[in-house]
Amino acid sequence: MSPQELHVVTGAFGYSGKYIAARLLARGHRVRTLTNSGTRGNSFGGKVEVHPLAFDRPQALTDSLRGASVLYNTYWVRFNHKAFSHAQAVANTLVLLEAAKRAGVGRVVHVSITKPSEASPLEYFRGKARLECALVESGLPHAILRPAVLFGGEDILVNNIAWALRHLPVFGVFGSGSYRLQPIYVEDFADLAVQHGHTGPSTIVDATGPETFTYRELVERLSAIIGVRRPIISVPPALGYLAAAVLGVLMRDVVLTRSEIEGLMADLLATDSPPAGTTRLTDWARANAGALGRRYASELARRRSRDARYDQL
Repeated sequence: MSPQELHVVTGAFGYSGKYIAARLLARGHRVRTLTNSGTRGNSFGGKVEVHPLAFDRPQALTDSLRGASVLYNTYWVRFNHKAFSHAQAVANTLVLLEAAKRAGVGRVVHVSITKPSEASPLEYFRGKARLECALVESGLPHAILRPAVLFGGEDILVNNIAWALRHLPVFGVFGSGSYRLQPIYVEDFADLAVQHGHTGPSTIVDATGPETFTYRELVERLSAIIGVRRPIISVPPALGYLAAAVLGVLMRDVVLTRSEIEGLMADLLATDSPPAGTTRLTDWARANAGALGRRYASELARRRSRDARYDQL
């Protein structure tokens, strides 16, 4: 690939998109972001071109993608909310993929989820499966990456487990806690995305890390690493959701949804594929133990405050 080729990243001032954009700039590429947070603080110093995610203006969206060699699509929503929904995210992404096709984008690197299924009772996994099918049917050359959980700077799940261990007198796991997770380091994930941005056959990759934990094991490991001992108890899922809902009111956030609990307990965040990342969560957590979980990471604060950097919220 020519260094001056145009690469477009949705959400380059957000989480995974930020790390993807940084790698593309380091390779000398011209980088453009499509974003709803064009004024968000960032570390790129004007090196990233900014265009709106104009889902309601398909022609403008097409024009923003014209000439792009690769589109890296990280756009999605974690849960349903009065201001956004999975259904709208699916509809918006379909508009984006159609715009990419009309614009002649050379390749799409699309972020999905482990074990998507159109037959899933969970809207998150069902929506992701529908978008995978749409991308395949579009005829666009593509790489579909299926991460389970991302960890690293600005992550939410791992950080907030550590936050809860630091601030709550007891930590509850849903049921036995024996369901698995395979977290991948966000920088490994960004490397994987850029690697698959190069021309090659269309592919689907389970983007998992080198360590597999049960949920209980993950909590126990993080507790030991940050040096905070708390009783870790099994709770019925309904009670766990109620506790998370109460905490969400206090934190002005959505801590965890029923669907996320069901996805965890259905073992949907682990696969039998070889790991795609090399960084161990336990090694990263030890290196960052002093800061891990010191501040609560709020999903809704990131959406309310469109100007602040994630690490300032």
